[in-house]
Amino acid sequence: MFRKVFCRMWLALFISIIIITPQKYKIKFRFFFYFRILILKIRKSLIIKPYLMKIDIILAGVGGQGILSIASIIGYAAVKKGLTLKQAEVHGMSQRGGDVQSHFRLADREIASDLIPKGQADLIISVEPMEALRYLPWLSKAGWLITNDQPFKNTLNYPEEEKIFSELDKLPKKVVINADKIAKDLGSARSANMVILGAASPHIAIPFEDIENAVAEIFARKGEEVVNVNLACLRAGREFAL
Repeated sequence: MFRKVFCRMWLALFISIIIITPQKYKIKFRFFFYFRILILKIRKSLIIKPYLMKIDIILAGVGGQGILSIASIIGYAAVKKGLTLKQAEVHGMSQRGGDVQSHFRLADREIASDLIPKGQADLIISVEPMEALRYLPWLSKAGWLITNDQPFKNTLNYPEEEKIFSELDKLPKKVVINADKIAKDLGSARSANMVILGAASPHIAIPFEDIENAVAEIFARKGEEVVNVNLACLRAGREFAL
């Protein structure tokens, strides 16, 4: 409002100068007026506009648990929705059983960096409980953690389960789910990652129908039966979390 009034005042001053000022001064005043307008436009362009929608996600788990599939589905749904996404390199996928993590960022406009600063993640999606704890330093105070409660003991010095769940219990915003059992009961033990994605879906700023469509399209080449069982696991995870 102030800027509009300010510009109108300058316009009025400029017009009065044009009318009453000798010709030799008019050029100087005109130059000064347009220079001021240019400065205002530059200042406006430098103002950082807030995001209307932005969510930072840490994906974590163990190689072979389907972290890449989760990332692909979220990314596919986001692009279909017209959102911008950036994903840091997925680490650990080349070694089955090794720890896997990726930074995944969604927004309504361009994102400068593909890395999430510590303490800034809105969501941690993990298919393994110890891996969920590993990335807690990245979770914001208001963030949610979604994790499978079934450990994948890929190391001799795996922590005691009681200690892991004791730490998880301290978090105010979490969903801890036996994704392995739900997926197995629904007929596909390998679809535990879809259960986890379903449990995380209420906290992802994408309509659930769009995530369902992404699952259907990505798994379509594997046949209708595979599509249906993955959708069933997705919906079961969401139902558990709501």
